[in-house]
Amino acid sequence: MKRVAIVGCGLVGAKRARARGDSRLVAVADRDLERAQRLAQESPGCAVETDWTAVVSRDDVDIVLVATSNDSLVPVALGAVERRKHILIEKPAARSAAELAPLVAAARAARVTVRVGFNHRFHPALQKARAIFGAGDLGPLLYIRGRYGHGGRVGYEREWRADPKVAGGGELLDQGVHLIDLSRWFAGDFIHVAGHVSTFFWDMPVEDNGFLLLRTVDGQVAWLHASWTEWKNLFSFEVFGLDGKLQVDGLGGSYGVERLTLYRMRPQMGPPDIKAWDYPGEDPSWREEYAAFTRAIDGDATANATLEDAAAALSIVGQVYGQARAHS
Repeated sequence: MKRVAIVGCGLVGAKRARARGDSRLVAVADRDLERAQRLAQESPGCAVETDWTAVVSRDDVDIVLVATSNDSLVPVALGAVERRKHILIEKPAARSAAELAPLVAAARAARVTVRVGFNHRFHPALQKARAIFGAGDLGPLLYIRGRYGHGGRVGYEREWRADPKVAGGGELLDQGVHLIDLSRWFAGDFIHVAGHVSTFFWDMPVEDNGFLLLRTVDGQVAWLHASWTEWKNLFSFEVFGLDGKLQVDGLGGSYGVERLTLYRMRPQMGPPDIKAWDYPGEDPSWREEYAAFTRAIDGDATANATLEDAAAALSIVGQVYGQARAHS
């Protein structure tokens, strides 16, 4: 049985705790002692700390789940790597590609397994879409179109995600990296990056909307939009091939029932053949991602996003931020 510590006991840390399968939660850490105590109370014997170093240095910890704000992701993960712990670090893994680079190097040197929490890869509709695409049923890839967003909440401009020193950026770095990661999962690397970020509504020093146009070496395109002014929560991810289209809508909960639709072109063209799969109920992506992470520790190939995947996504975000600064 693997033994787990969680650093960061907020909403995501609690999700990670519930998704850990048969792994034993032995320690948690959070600056907010009461929040750490609440997370630990369902795991008898779980130690509670406000200092994360006390958790990652424990001899009875095999895995550290890092679920902090963006400014603390790399420091905590580096501390865990130095103590030869395996790590699942939340997206975006750092505030920038440059900040992430020392962790990439340290993880390689320590030969520990580090994966990044791009849990959207493990939503059932996206898993099936990737399998259909991988089997060649869509034909050669043409382009990808993705939209993702929510409308925030009262006081959103005062939360840590609105502070560039803590978050590193706004919506493009928040939900936008999911769209970038999914696009790379289907299309591979992008050699051309163009984008625009704007703050349309929220009174904050980071963007509330990000727009991307990405292109691969073979000319496939990803057209992406991430928004904090999406007044009805939305997730839509479409993959267009020569012979058909895959469309994923919803992520469950406030985003609506998760659905995959396959539109297959007919030889005579006209209306396509349509097949759809619905995935109601609880979101299994956190549990499936953690299970894949533990298999990676045991040496199995998985669909987990690596630090290199995170670095590539952060590089794209950084290029767009650089373009915005150049035109400001």
